Amino acid sequence: MYASRSNLVLGFHGCELSEQSRLINDPSYVRSSNNSYDWLGHGMYFWENNPQRAMSWAEQKKKSGTLKEPAVVGAVLYLNRCVDLLDSTNIELLRKSFILFKLDSEKLDKPVPSNINHPSDAGKDKVLRFLDCAVIEYTHSFLKSKNEPPFDSVRAAFVEGEPIYPGAGFNEKTHIQICIINPDSIKGFFKPRLKHY
Repeated sequence: MYASRSNLVLGFHGCELSEQSRLINDPSYVRSSNNSYDWLGHGMYFWENNPQRAMSWAEQKKKSGTLKEPAVVGAVLYLNRCVDLLDSTNIELLRKSFILFKLDSEKLDKPVPSNINHPSDAGKDKVLRFLDCAVIEYTHSFLKSKNEPPFDSVRAAFVEGEPIYPGAGFNEKTHIQICIINPDSIKGFFKPRLKHY
């Protein structure tokens, strides 16, 4: 009953400069990610209200050789039916989905994937989220098989990075991420005014 999010949200997507231009100028174009390690399943990813974090991600991709000209595109998002993992109902939905996913995997004699660190990262963040992606995608498929209305988006908070000072309960890369499944939930793209600190 409360799965719908009625307000508009600003999201920011780190990308190649040419991608920024295409997203802004071609209303029919939306770029989804379909990697098996995507944190929130398959869709287009945004940092909620955080253009600096989107730019820092894009600049990190330039250092690794994945992007040539880092840029950020802003978007006006309507989350609508959202698997909001800041909401206890949706947390319980995913917990139950995991149990069913695990049982189905055992029946099919398939291994249950794990979240793991990237080979270049010895940190604790486990940025390759194979398990989380599989459970979220399973949830969508399971609900579809029961003729439940589909979700338009997924939203979650991620505590990431090192504490911002000794003993802190706040981490340097903590953020809220949004995955848009239904492209109609993206109401428009824009070129953000980035303020560097």
